[in-house]
Amino acid sequence: MSEPRYELYAIKYAHHARRRSENFIGGDPHDGPMPLDYFVWLIRGGGREVVVDTGFSAAVAAKRGRDHIRCPTAGLRLLGTEAKTVKDVVITHLHYDHVGNFDLFPAATLHLQDLEMRYATGRYMGHECFRGAYDVEDVVGMVRRVYEDRVRFHEGDAELAPGISLHLIGGHTMGLQVVRVQTRRGWVVLASDASHFYANMDETRPFPIVWSVADMVDGYRKLRALAESPAHIIPGHDPLVLERYPAPSRDLQGIAVRLD
Repeated sequence: MSEPRYELYAIKYAHHARRRSENFIGGDPHDGPMPLDYFVWLIRGGGREVVVDTGFSAAVAAKRGRDHIRCPTAGLRLLGTEAKTVKDVVITHLHYDHVGNFDLFPAATLHLQDLEMRYATGRYMGHECFRGAYDVEDVVGMVRRVYEDRVRFHEGDAELAPGISLHLIGGHTMGLQVVRVQTRRGWVVLASDASHFYANMDETRPFPIVWSVADMVDGYRKLRALAESPAHIIPGHDPLVLERYPAPSRDLQGIAVRLD
């Protein structure tokens, strides 16, 4: 029996102005604006809705100097999905911009890699260079969800459902996972922060927030092996995603695009 073919959406919820030199290890000789967009993703089909990552709140945006456009749950609602009824949420990693707002998904099982929880609660968080993109309240909140039996841990690659699989990449963090989805155009991979921008993976120029540069670079190869083609890989923060893919409707221009 063939896997279901899912609809797949990227939903923008925040923005941050940055320079090119901030997005590559070693900087960039042609420095100029290269902003970040922040997304959550929705997988829908076969009676199933899976949300990938949960974003951050307006309060966290103010603390970290980001432009918060809308609550990610508001973006999901524009696509007809209510956060309170979602049963499965994949947390690609525990950085503040991927795990905030998880309390707005009260019915969801949260899917996380064993290695990511070990990293976020272990010895390396004693160093600012590793903990800077984590918010301790998010990590503590995730531990509380573990004690509520709300977290399903994965050890490496795993099938979440027919046509949806999780794959351990590491690199950016110790336990970063990506999501592979069967769509009408073939296997699409949500890279999350395995590659922030198309340029990181296309030019093999890693993003500077990194646990292991070697694992990050090896991850680019794994992304290509998992996807139908390089054009089927969706980076985690590139504004070009909104240019390369169509909005599902005219009123969602600049808010969401359909990736399948």
